[in-house]
Amino acid sequence: MGSSEYGPQMDAIRPGGLIVSVPLRTTREHFNVTEEEVYYAIGDRESMLPLLISYVTWCHAVPAWPSTFDPRMTSSLSSSLNPNPNPNPTTIKLENVIQYFRASSFALASPAYNNTFARQSKTEGPSSSLPDWIEYSPFRRCIDDVTYHALAIMNKPPGQTPLDRLALAVMYVPFLFAVIVGAVFVVLTVALFELRFWLWEILYPERMDRVRAARQTQFPYENYP
Repeated sequence: MGSSEYGPQMDAIRPGGLIVSVPLRTTREHFNVTEEEVYYAIGDRESMLPLLISYVTWCHAVPAWPSTFDPRMTSSLSSSLNPNPNPNPTTIKLENVIQYFRASSFALASPAYNNTFARQSKTEGPSSSLPDWIEYSPFRRCIDDVTYHALAIMNKPPGQTPLDRLALAVMYVPFLFAVIVGAVFVVLTVALFELRFWLWEILYPERMDRVRAARQTQFPYENYP
């Protein structure tokens, strides 16, 4: 939409793959809508395909196949992805976007909306008001809710770098130190407990002789095997 981030030249490196658009319509049996009420979801292919299931399930959207999005072309002429192109294609422009999602990487647009402030250079500024039939449309609100809750916001975790492994090792150093100190303390305690009689024999041999003699008198059964 007027940005170098869009177009086939970026498809090979863009997370999620090429940008696609999908028309979102519903039927009167589920929502009180007119035939002109149609929205377009615009985003990367890998995010869009799971969302289509949610749109159909929760908002009763009419199933549609995604088309490659190119703002320089009409929305349904552009792609071999679409086996049934719309005979009355619609050009989606930046001015038609009514809601951005996920840091402006996914959008919902309506050809009936024209935001005259969309191409201003300011990152934050005024925008044209939505028509009441879009603002208060239950179908549009359903699409908004589903997108907010079902749109994937994270890629799989990246592999650990050497710096990550070093930080993890440093984090566990205090714990390992405490374990080693505790183990040494237990070993020394047990060793000293077992060596106490040996130390008494060396340090106080006469006293140990008197103790043994007294025990032989007091406890004669100890003299028998």
